[in-house]
Amino acid sequence: MLNRYIVIVNYKTFIALIISFLVLFFAYKYQVDYDIDLTLISIAIIFPLVFCIRSAFRRREKALEHLSQFRSNLRTITHYLKMSKLSDEKLKDFSSIIKKLEDDFLKELSKPKIDLEKIDANTESVFNFFKNNDEEISGGIRQKAIRFLRDVSDGQDNLIAIYLHRTPISLKAYCLIFIYLFPLVYTPTIIHKMGAGQDSVYLTYFVVMLSEFILISLYNIQDQMEYPFDDEGLDDIQLMKFKFKR
Repeated sequence: MLNRYIVIVNYKTFIALIISFLVLFFAYKYQVDYDIDLTLISIAIIFPLVFCIRSAFRRREKALEHLSQFRSNLRTITHYLKMSKLSDEKLKDFSSIIKKLEDDFLKELSKPKIDLEKIDANTESVFNFFKNNDEEISGGIRQKAIRFLRDVSDGQDNLIAIYLHRTPISLKAYCLIFIYLFPLVYTPTIIHKMGAGQDSVYLTYFVVMLSEFILISLYNIQDQMEYPFDDEGLDDIQLMKFKFKR
């Protein structure tokens, strides 16, 4: 559990803290201080960062919705086929096909690179089962099952879209660049407000580096949340809870 809490600390955190320390060191060494309105920081960093976090949170909520529909549609298809004339052996074969489709899809979502061909092949195998057993599956049941299979496919495509297309890269890069530049603007102003006396030096170091740590941590939280399938962050989706048999 502790690893999940420290997952927001990575190499970006250390880069940001090193930049803060160096800016503070040289600002004191060359006596650089000025007083500017820090509203600029809100416009340049806070607003875009909040937008990215909200966008990542919405993506996570959408993923939960599509996963729930994915599972419920698979269950509905299975229940419909139990009302058909299929033998117990064929129902068992169909359960194996559904289990493979479900297991492979959830595993692919958790991988760094998704295999789209495997996902499509598993979905096609369900349709082929309907086609190969059309005599045992009446027309009404088959049509309803195929309709829910279409919904399964829609859910898969939506989840794949969430997996592949994330928060705009340009906006994330913009946020990261300005987080790194933040100490250059912020540090001389804090020095000016707190004074250059020896007593305030340590407090200034603490305030500036803590502020930088908060910003880069929020960025890392957003970065973790926008890919909610790897089960590394505290807010990641528990994919195995959406299996047909939990």
